[in-house]
Amino acid sequence: MQRAFIAILTFALGTAGAAPRYVCTYYDVVEYLNISSHSKLHAHILPKTNLKEPLEVTMDFMLVAILSVVEKLQTVTFYFVLNLEWKNTFATWDPQDFCNISQIVLPTNTYWSPPIFILERVNGQNSNLDYMVVMHNGSFNATQPFQVTLTCSLMILKFPFDTQTCNLSIASFLHPVTDLVMKTRRTPAEMMKVSQSYFLTDGEWKFTNLSIIEYIEQLDDGQFSVITYVISMQRRPTLYVLNLILPTCALYLLDMAVLFGPSSLEEKISFQIAIILGSSMLAVILNNILPTSSNKPPVIVVFFLGTFLLMIMAVLDTFFLLHQQHKSLRLNKALRSFQPDVHAELAMTAVNNQTTKHLAKEGAQLLHLPKKARGKGQPAKPHWQLQEQDPFLPVLEKVLLYSHFLLSLFFFVIISIKWNS
Repeated sequence: MQRAFIAILTFALGTAGAAPRYVCTYYDVVEYLNISSHSKLHAHILPKTNLKEPLEVTMDFMLVAILSVVEKLQTVTFYFVLNLEWKNTFATWDPQDFCNISQIVLPTNTYWSPPIFILERVNGQNSNLDYMVVMHNGSFNATQPFQVTLTCSLMILKFPFDTQTCNLSIASFLHPVTDLVMKTRRTPAEMMKVSQSYFLTDGEWKFTNLSIIEYIEQLDDGQFSVITYVISMQRRPTLYVLNLILPTCALYLLDMAVLFGPSSLEEKISFQIAIILGSSMLAVILNNILPTSSNKPPVIVVFFLGTFLLMIMAVLDTFFLLHQQHKSLRLNKALRSFQPDVHAELAMTAVNNQTTKHLAKEGAQLLHLPKKARGKGQPAKPHWQLQEQDPFLPVLEKVLLYSHFLLSLFFFVIISIKWNS
């Protein structure tokens, strides 16, 4: 009864005859805090009572989604939620005086709130949740979602088996460290666990690790408190393996099969050139993905360039073998011009056969002639015998093919080691 009596006396209406009312609404708390007046200085002035100690702002971070990663522009778009807590001793009340109302929700421009600046930000959307929770003891709590595009140095040496690390630095450069200090509320492991439980996207990138760095930034003549969230993410390479690496390997295996196949050299050259054109189309697709500002070429670029050069070498080897084959044919044609007349040899053979038959009819003693004597009547073998193919050509072909195979095997081993290192 005493509490009700005090409330009636304190907040009764001033006009006579008006019915008394109890203090049980949020409007009464707002009137008590005197924030409905026209003066807005309390919304811009740092609520600091002790001049020797800075105001402490605790921060909590939760990554919700990795929206996009643009390698060409070296940018990453994150969607995250930031929670800030601080104290304002000028905004307190006793809940017992207001029917146990211990907290109210007010717009963020009602009282002072920490001005947040993201160092790596290049684009983004401001939060539309412009409200904060005010506790009776002066504790303020503001939770704001951010969709921000950050600049990030993407290391694509091992693309598409790469892991990227991007920094998200939050600071308040309006207040030096003597007036405002930013701290983290939870450990990185706790923030990582919460972020993974609320992580929404299941696309190309996987959120793998989160670490926090708190430091003091020296800027001009002042020092400012900065918190950097180091976000690690790993690329899921399945799509690139299926669309780029495996087709390239398949084309190269087909090129090797054509090189070792039983087809003629002219047909091999036609097949190899067609395979090179198919590999060039895959290289164009890769060129549209990778950034042009990379100083050190990625491993996948070396892989594509190496396979392309090996295919070119295979075509050159086939051309060389074809040249040797035509050279051997020209040599055989030249040797053919020095052989005896074939018709003359056939005539001599006919005469010798008739002589042998005549001698066989004359007597049996001729049948017992020595083998050497009988051999005299046989036609003489030509001195020049035509060779259909140069015996050196198959040996040269095997040497070129197996050396090309060993060089290809060595190249693919080196590429595998670089991707796994």
